[in-house]
Amino acid sequence: MLHVYYGTNRQGVRDAAGDFSTKNLPADGVITTIDAQNYTPNIIADALGATSLFDGAQWYLIDTPSAHADLAEEVQHNLAEMSESANTFLLLEGALLAPAKKKYTKHATVIQEFTATKADRFNTFALADALAQKDRRQLWVLLQEARLEGLAAEEIIGVLWWQLKALRLADVTATASEAGMKEFPYNKAKRSLAQFSPGAVAELSQSLLELYHDGHAGLRDIDLALEEWVLSGK
Repeated sequence: MLHVYYGTNRQGVRDAAGDFSTKNLPADGVITTIDAQNYTPNIIADALGATSLFDGAQWYLIDTPSAHADLAEEVQHNLAEMSESANTFLLLEGALLAPAKKKYTKHATVIQEFTATKADRFNTFALADALAQKDRRQLWVLLQEARLEGLAAEEIIGVLWWQLKALRLADVTATASEAGMKEFPYNKAKRSLAQFSPGAVAELSQSLLELYHDGHAGLRDIDLALEEWVLSGK
């Protein structure tokens, strides 16, 4: 069985999948997440016929396959098999173009779209908060969501650079007035500095600046380099 939840309202997508799982996952069922971070070749093919050691139901949550080209291709090649499998597949995705939507509709038992209102749209400052907390996993997840919302790498880098600049200013000043910042963001940046070792913020700033210039000079793929920077913290 295949359920597809998609759209620009990413929280709505996740809530719908979560609600369905809460209400329908058998007590002895096991749910496994498949995403860009844990992808290995043939992971979908292996999941199609997988069985539990304890005979419980096997459920798979495929989170944003478009974030990994090979995962997306494998999903597309196995839509019919997933819909006919004894195992349950819940697929979460961002906005879909008409051809992809048509293909999913053909095979999915359930397909639901969740469209963001203006108030629901992606909050770019969530990226800055995740960076300030050194939460790489959350930053990576937010990076994927920002991309699905159509944000360009340059815009995302701008937000991250703004946060690093605030951290650098907080690090070398004693007051918000001295830093030329308002009290709330200044104090927040001051607290966040405890997450970083001495010199780490300056190193991150330098590496992000190099990434930006290399990307615009054609020396690196800016999207790929940004994802590597997020995952490595460099």
